[in-house]
Parts: sequence; C-alpha cells; structure tokens
Amino acid sequence: MKIKLKIWQKIIIFILGTTILIFTTIFVFISQSSKKIIYNNALEYSNVLAKQHANQIEGWLNSDLVIARTLSNALLEYKSLPQEKWLEHYRNMYNRVYAVNPQVDALWDSWELSNLDPRWDKPYGRQFYIIYKENSVIKTKRELRSLTGDPPTYGGMKKAIAERVEEPYISVLQGGKMMTSLSSPLVENGKFIGLIGLDLLLTRFQNLVNNIKPYPNSFAFLLSNKGVFVAHPDTAFYKKNIANKLPELVKEYKLLERIQRGEEFNFTSKNKAGNVFYYTFAPIVVGKTTSPWSLCIVIPKNEIIAQANANYNINFIAGIIGLLILVIVLIVFTNYLTRPINKMTKLLQEVATGKIDKTLNLSINTGDEIELMSNALSESIVGINNKTEFARLIGSGNLDVNLTLLSDDDVLGKSLIDMRDSLIKARDEEEKRKNEEEKVKWANEGLAIFGEILRQNNSNQSKLGDEIIKNLVWYLNAAQGGLFVINDKSDQVFELIAAFAFDRKRFLKKTFAKGEGLVGACAAEKDIIHLIEIPQEYIEITSGLGGANPNTLLLTPLIVDEEVMGVIEITSFNQFKPHEIDLVKKLAQNIASSLHSVKINARTSELLEKSQQQAEMMAAQEEEMRQNMEELQSTQEEASRKTFELEGFVNALSGAAFLMEYDTDGNIITVNDSYLNLLGNSRDKIIGTHHSAGLLLTDIQKISYDQFWNELRGGAIKKQTTRISVKGTEYLLLETYTPIFSQMGEVIKILKIAIDVSNISN
Repeated sequence: MKIKLKIWQKIIIFILGTTILIFTTIFVFISQSSKKIIYNNALEYSNVLAKQHANQIEGWLNSDLVIARTLSNALLEYKSLPQEKWLEHYRNMYNRVYAVNPQVDALWDSWELSNLDPRWDKPYGRQFYIIYKENSVIKTKRELRSLTGDPPTYGGMKKAIAERVEEPYISVLQGGKMMTSLSSPLVENGKFIGLIGLDLLLTRFQNLVNNIKPYPNSFAFLLSNKGVFVAHPDTAFYKKNIANKLPELVKEYKLLERIQRGEEFNFTSKNKAGNVFYYTFAPIVVGKTTSPWSLCIVIPKNEIIAQANANYNINFIAGIIGLLILVIVLIVFTNYLTRPINKMTKLLQEVATGKIDKTLNLSINTGDEIELMSNALSESIVGINNKTEFARLIGSGNLDVNLTLLSDDDVLGKSLIDMRDSLIKARDEEEKRKNEEEKVKWANEGLAIFGEILRQNNSNQSKLGDEIIKNLVWYLNAAQGGLFVINDKSDQVFELIAAFAFDRKRFLKKTFAKGEGLVGACAAEKDIIHLIEIPQEYIEITSGLGGANPNTLLLTPLIVDEEVMGVIEITSFNQFKPHEIDLVKKLAQNIASSLHSVKINARTSELLEKSQQQAEMMAAQEEEMRQNMEELQSTQEEASRKTFELEGFVNALSGAAFLMEYDTDGNIITVNDSYLNLLGNSRDKIIGTHHSAGLLLTDIQKISYDQFWNELRGGAIKKQTTRISVKGTEYLLLETYTPIFSQMGEVIKILKIAIDVSNISN
C-alpha cells in the first residue's frame, strides 16, 4: 500500500531522518577519531614536553659548561704574563665566577707539572687548585697530586682531551648530596696541559622533575649516561641505577644503549599489576661531551583515555542539544515553506480543471525561490490568457494579430505564432498559385492565338509580319512594335518589314547591320535585351497627341537552328513582367520557325524555276558534249596509232644504238641491253655510276667537263665522239646528249644515244 504524505511530512521525515542518520554516523566517526586524535595528541604532547624540559636541563648544563670553557680560554691568554700576575688574575676570576653562580659547589683547575716546571720530565704529576664551600664558608686549597701516577678518572680526562660531564656522585662536604662535574681541557699547540672543572649540585634538577606532571598520576625522572637516577619523585629510586630498579624495561627496550647513543624514543609497557604506561625519553647533550643524559616522562594510559572519554561525553551532550534545536527549527521552517506552496497547489488545481481567466492571481512575498515560483505561475496564467485570446482571433480569420512571447523558450507561444505564420503562408501561396494559373492560362491562350496566326499566314512574309506585330502589341498592351528580318541578299543586315504603333500600321524603312544599334546587338548576342529606362529620343514614332514616349524596351531574337532569322522590338509604358517576357521568348521560336519556313518555300519556288532553266541548258550542253566525245574518240585513235609507231621507233633505235639515261647530276638511271652487252656488265653495277667514273681529268679538262654538264642542264643538246676499250677491243662511239623536259619546262634527265662508228672510221 502506497503511503501518501504531505510535503511538510516528507520534509520532516526525510530531512530529519537523513540528518539523524548522518549526524549519528558523523558523531560516531568523529568521536572515535577524536578519541584516537586526543590519545595521539596526548602522546605527542608528552613527547614535546619531555623534549622541552630536556632542552631546559641541557641549557642549564651548557651554561655551566660555558663557564669552564670560557675560563680555560682565558687562562691560556693570561698564561703569557709573569707567574705571580697570572696567578693573581685567574684567582680573581675564580672568585667572581664562584660568587655569581650559586649552583656551582666548587671551581677547580689542574695544571700539568711538565707545563709549569720545565725541570719536571715525567708524564704525570699536576698542580691542583680548588675554591669550594664548607659549612657555608668559602675556602681554597692548592696541592700537588698524581706525583706517582694519574688516577683512572683523571687519566681518562687527560687522554680524551675533550669536554666531559661526569657521572653523579655523593658529596661528602655537602652532606651526601648528589653532584656532577663539568670539565673543559686546557690545550696548547695540541698538547694537554691542564683542566678546568665545576662541581654542580643536582638538587635543582630534582625540583624541576617533581613539577613535571602533564596528567594526573604521571611523573618524570632524569637519568645519567650510565642509568643513575639523577632525579625522581620517588626517593627510593634516587641515586639508584635503572638497571637495578627496572631491569625488565632495561632489558626489553635496551634503555641504557639507547640513552648512551643519545636517542629520542618512546614505548608503551604494562607493569606487573596490569597497568599500561607510556614512556617517552628525550636526550640531553651537554656541549661537546659524548655522554648524553636522558629525561623520561611516564604517563598512565588510562589517564589519557579518561580525558578522551570526557571529551566524548561533552560532544555527545552537545550533539543531542543541537539535534533538538534542529528539530524545532525544521518544524518551524517547514510550516513557513509549505504555506505558500499549498496556495500555489490550489491555484494549479483550478488551472488543471481548465479554468483560465484574469481572476486567477497569486501574491506571495517571501523574497525567495517560492516567490519566484509564484511570480512565474502568475506570468504563466497571464501568458495562457493571452495565447487563448490570440488563438480565438486567429480562428476568427484575423491573421494580423501579434503575440508577445514570455521568453525565447516559450514553446507554446512559438507554436501559435508558427501556426499563424503557416496560415499566412498558405493564404499567400494560394494567391500566388491563382496568379500563376492566370499567367499560365494567359500564356497558353497567347500561344494558341499566335499559333493560329502563324498557320494562316505562312505563305506571305509581309502579311505574316504585319499580323504578328499588331497582335503582339495588342496582347502585351504595349505601345509600339516592329519586326526586323534578315535580308535575303545579305545575312549581316536586318530590315524592318512590319511596324505597329498606337493602334495603326506604320510604314517605315529601317535597316541594321549585325552588331549595329540595339537591334544588331540583340541579333549578334542571340539573347533578349530588356531596358526599363530608355532615352526619349530613341522612339521615332509618336502618338501625335503629345505626352511622354514609352520608356520600356524589349528586344527578342528570332532563332532557329542557331540561326538568327530576325528581331522583335516592342516598347511599352509599363515594365514587362517575367511571364510576358517568357511568352515573347516562346513566340519568338515559333515565329522564327514560320519565317524560316516562308523563306524556304520562297527559295524552293525560286530554285525550282532555276532548275527548269538549267535543265534546258544541260540538254543543249549534252548535245554539244556528245559531238565533243566523238571528236575525242577520233583523236584517241590517232594518238594510239602514233604511240604504237613511236614504240616501234624506240625499239628499233634501242636495237641499233646504245641508250643510257642520266639524272641532272650525271648518275646513270637507265641503260639498254645493247649497251650492257657492249660493256660486259650487269645493270645493277651500272645503275648509279657517275658519268665521270674512270675518267682522269686535268684541271683544264675538269673545267670543260663541268661546263659540258651545265649546258646540258641548261637545255642544250650536246654531241661528242668517245673512244672506249672493252676486253682489248677499241670502239669509237658517236654520242648525242639530249635533255628531257617536264610539263613545267624543267630538265628532269639527260638521254644519251651512242652509235658505234668504229667501222665507218676504219
């Protein structure tokens, strides 16, 4: 079953439930984290506190060590003085230092005798001086020591040649109190010559350690380098060694080794009673010594946890109080939030029922998004009212009404405007369609009318032109018109054959060459020319009643099979519309075809008449040709006879004489068999041989030889007698060289006829 909740109930349930869930989760997480953080912070605080107090103790000891270091440096400077003055100076310094440093129980020095007395040649022996208190009385003592050898403690200081802090010891003069000594070596040119030392009471460290209590039941203690308790709140530990008092810790965590290495460390340990303690150690390094001490703070773990639990309880109580405040605020806010929403819900329910009028109004002044929602709803209702009125006016046929959009994203408003625009477009397209239909009807009727005119007047070019131009001017409601047709005698000239202006035929004579004027240009370009502003003087025919001349001109070429047959010229007071120009262009094709047919018909009649005349002339010429053929046949018979006789002559000559032909350069091109038999050579060897082959000519003979051939090439007939020897037999030849001419009168070859006159000569 689906549970229906009101918005204020949903807000309280979901927001409060979510808040409690998140709050609880965060609280648990933060509490646990807080416990851990508090615990870790406590440990870190203990570490920092141990380090802080260790630095304080280290500072005290370093300050005391600086006294010894400063005195050692000063004594080395004053040592250059005479011994009496030197002793006086450093004793005065000791007194002043001792007086202003109450923590110093004794101030002493030790000088190697080998340094004070050049006669002392042993590596041991020293002069010792001390200033100290006994029963609050300041005393001094000077004595010689180590005359038979250095004790181990002093021998170690002497060998180390370094600053030292000694392990704590019991002072007899101070009634068994704990003391330590700080010393600084006297070194001259790298050689140990003495020692300056301070004996310090350690009671001030006990007072400091007793006051270190970061948490209840926590405490601190101070250890020397070898683990002696220098200070501890429990007197049972005082002056004892940690190895004896806490052997388990020393063994488990290697305390002495880590203290002597100067480490900073910490750990958690449980004692025999089951209590867990946190131990944190901080090193104390004095000057340049190599025997650090250590300060330790011990904190019971349950004390740290107790503090974390206290913080947890405080946080829990604060969380519960905050949650109660949140519930109260949420209830008040929900009531404030849902009151205007309920008003808007009632208004939307009325709108959902279809109720839309100007009485629906909502005024909410919350200054937030709810007010914006209320204003948006009110604007939407106003917009719906406007759209309703807009749709009503469109439905009544008023398409000129406008609608103001609520915004660029007003989809309904844009749809209504698109609907209005679509209706306007449909209305305009309907009107345009009707106009186009009227134009098509007008054009079709025009084509039909002019088709009939062309059919009825296809035999007379003049009448055809008159009917075409008259009806075209009338049909176009133009003022004037003219028809130019190409001249039959010249295809470059167009002459006016028909003109019509102001409702009557005009008799004009006008010609234009192709490319001349607008008519000639139209014919040359084979395209229409449409001018809407023509000069007034262009029109030669006027109405006679005065007024303006036509100002619009349309020139259309008459083209058939790419041949321009003529040009139609029409002028009007009105501009020609595109559909009128289209009609003229279509008519131009039909008119051109008709003119072409008329011209062909006329030319056919003319050609027919000429063909009859030519037939009569051809009959006479045929008779004359017959007579000529008879004469030609007689001539051919005579020529054949003469050719036969000539061939017989040539054969007879070839048998009786030697024949040879040369080209104009003197090379043999033909030779007859008689000549070959005489020479005893084949034709292949003779052809191509030059006339001079085998002749040995002097320069004078060569000139004569060249002249001989030049005269032959010039057309002269030459004769000469030549003696030749063939196989031991001599022959005398009479040679005649005759040039042979072409039809153009040019010498093309030389014919040589040789006759053997050897017997005649004998």
